[in-house]
Amino acid sequence: MRSGSDDEVRSSLRLTGNVVALDEGKYVFESMLDGWADQQASRGLQATTIDVRRRLIEHFTEYCTAYPWHWQPQDLEDYSTRARPDKKPVKRSTIRGYQTTVRLFCDFLTDQRYGWQSECLVRFGVAPQQICHDWNTIAHLLDYEGDPGRRALTFDELEQFFDAADARVEAIVRTKRKGALAALRNAQMFKTIYAFGLRRAECIGLDVADLRSNPVAEQFGTFGAVYVRHGKGSRGTGPKRRTVLTLPEFDWVVEGLAQWVGQARPRMTVDWETSILWPTERRTRVSGRYLNDRFAELRDEAGLPEELTLHSLRHTYVTNLIEWGYSEKFVQDQVGHAFASTTAIYTSVGDDYKNRVLADALKRNTGNCDDN
Repeated sequence: MRSGSDDEVRSSLRLTGNVVALDEGKYVFESMLDGWADQQASRGLQATTIDVRRRLIEHFTEYCTAYPWHWQPQDLEDYSTRARPDKKPVKRSTIRGYQTTVRLFCDFLTDQRYGWQSECLVRFGVAPQQICHDWNTIAHLLDYEGDPGRRALTFDELEQFFDAADARVEAIVRTKRKGALAALRNAQMFKTIYAFGLRRAECIGLDVADLRSNPVAEQFGTFGAVYVRHGKGSRGTGPKRRTVLTLPEFDWVVEGLAQWVGQARPRMTVDWETSILWPTERRTRVSGRYLNDRFAELRDEAGLPEELTLHSLRHTYVTNLIEWGYSEKFVQDQVGHAFASTTAIYTSVGDDYKNRVLADALKRNTGNCDDN
């Protein structure tokens, strides 16, 4: 016997008691998705995260040709091994993401507090079940599951890349073609990403007001720090904010930023007002895809390996700071990592650094032996 009135139960399930659905299955399924969206929104998850998860569940349902109360573990296994968007290979971490979304949705449907199992039993004679278990899902055993070819740039590679970026600006100016300001902006964006260890979206989202002074480093003027307002959140939460200090090893970036803010940027925004630090000719922010494409072009022009990506500049920043002797906690705070283990993943110190550490250790050991 069901507890409470039918209207009370249907209200909690986002079902309307006096509505006669022409397609009862679709009606209940949509109500499930709406209820799940409310649950996630109540937890503070971003609308974009909720929307991505909803589309995945809709795609999974379409693939199974069955609604959730008919799902079986075999459906997940078939989807994980055969479902390939655009017929392209799917990374292991991506498949695990699909499985996690399905698991979360099934957790919601099988939670007795929401009443979906009893509702489906009454309506369809079968109840939803958890179809994800330890034997048909990918376990998260490694801290890093990205492309093993990705790495930090060497100092020579950095020089080659930035030389290619500057050369493109000079070539456009020399031939008097259109696009010199955009090329200068791109070059300065790449240098800023490296000099402050920024993520792509963090750099794109900067405004002029995010360039701050640092009383401890007055020599850098208004470029003593960058206030990041679009830092990567966790577990679907909103963006995290942090202040990234300008370090003496990157004092060269100050001149470039001053030139961009004081001379070049005003020429791009001469007939309109905006706070955007890196505006486009169309009066918008630079897109992430555009920046990726420009990085790849310059990388290829410089003859660098294809495994190097825009994000490699951030890896290089972390690696260089560790090599230069900055503490792990300082580096962690600069790049906005919640855990030190994440910072460690980004670190790939070079042979020169490791040899110096080894040489210091040998000296210490040799000194101890001499004292004895």
